[in-house]
Amino acid sequence: MPFARFPFAGRVTARRLRARVGTVLALGLAAAVSVLGSGCSRTPADTTTVSFWAIGREGEVISTLLPEFEKAHPGIRVDMQQIPLTAAHEKLLTAFAADTLPDLCQLGNTWIAEFAALDALTPLEPYVQGSEVVKQDDYFPGIWETNVIDGQLVGIPWYVDTRLLFYRKDILRQAGVKLPIDTWEQWNTAMAQVKAYVGPDRYAILMPLNEFEQQLSLGLQQDDPLLRDHNNRGNFQSPGFRKALAFYANIFARQWAPLASETQVSNVWDEFFNGYFAFYFSGPWNIREFRNRAPENLKDQWGTMPLPGPHGPGAGIAGGSSLVLFQGSRHKDAAWKLVEFLSRPDIQQRFHAMIGDLPPRRSTWRTPELESDPLARAFADQLERVKPTPKVLEWERIVQEMRLATERVVRGGQPQDAALAELDRRVDQILAKRRWMYQRDHTDAGTAGASP
Repeated sequence: MPFARFPFAGRVTARRLRARVGTVLALGLAAAVSVLGSGCSRTPADTTTVSFWAIGREGEVISTLLPEFEKAHPGIRVDMQQIPLTAAHEKLLTAFAADTLPDLCQLGNTWIAEFAALDALTPLEPYVQGSEVVKQDDYFPGIWETNVIDGQLVGIPWYVDTRLLFYRKDILRQAGVKLPIDTWEQWNTAMAQVKAYVGPDRYAILMPLNEFEQQLSLGLQQDDPLLRDHNNRGNFQSPGFRKALAFYANIFARQWAPLASETQVSNVWDEFFNGYFAFYFSGPWNIREFRNRAPENLKDQWGTMPLPGPHGPGAGIAGGSSLVLFQGSRHKDAAWKLVEFLSRPDIQQRFHAMIGDLPPRRSTWRTPELESDPLARAFADQLERVKPTPKVLEWERIVQEMRLATERVVRGGQPQDAALAELDRRVDQILAKRRWMYQRDHTDAGTAGASP
């Protein structure tokens, strides 16, 4: 996901934002964006056209399901536009400033808070209350919670993403590792056993240093939040994150993991089956990759397991994308019908079969195709314990600062205390405008706010 952000925080009105950026964008960008939302074909006068923007590969795949929706709803036509992932964030902000957002959009979970702060999203609780399809108690709680901003539901989970452990069954068995592995202590023991077995030129686990998901997952397993003071300051010096960083850094200090980014590993799939590492901390797309690439003699010698935690099965990241209705939509009721269609368990199961994205509903996981898949089952288990990240529009900048700070510890040898103090200082700088706006808004309301 791109990380560019407007340099402000908090809830602002559409008029105030457009006053700041509209004159800059209107001369050249509004016309370009309008092309995305317009179609060339004519439709009958009594047909409602719903504009739907989908991002990346999801847009390519979902288009094959839309004729079924249009057949079931002959009065609705879907004008779907596929947006490249690398351009999606800027296109959405440009369209917001030009007042050309679509009716319905796929929105990454880390972008929900940002567009909610712009007052761009339609509250969806009234739609859910009247729906026979979308039922909150059928969704994994942590995924649903990512869409609740300031007490308002503004998105419906479409697909989910999290991280867990892929592992080589044969190597663990030969190293004497006992399963299941539920705790950090058991995980440490297993990695030590694997390293002793494979020797100095191979490793127990691959955790690429150019990724943040490992450190973030370990941090979410703690009781201490990652931000404090109403999400206005960093909390990385808390006892919880200190424990997470110490556990993470120890894996590299013991040489259980190589000091390498993913680009320094020639081919992670081949190296996994070559035995270069026995554990791989990764996401659901690799189920398909490993199945396609596994040598014949190793096809049944790898598996997936939920993340161990400090004292038992641990939490994970609540990633993925949701479906949102924009405030400016003139066809919200028709767009909601499309949300319901895409939320049906049978449609989600077919979507998963086509692309591998994980469904957010428990009932979808009870379909025979998913329930009988032992590799997917660990993800269903993990999804019961996922947690949302802090709901601030600056989060993607913050998590990259976290990645750089932890890399300085494990690769550069910076003391952990110094790294976390510097990380909190940098995060506080990123959140400075948010603190100022929080203080202004709460002072106006007659309550004390966080100091800028």
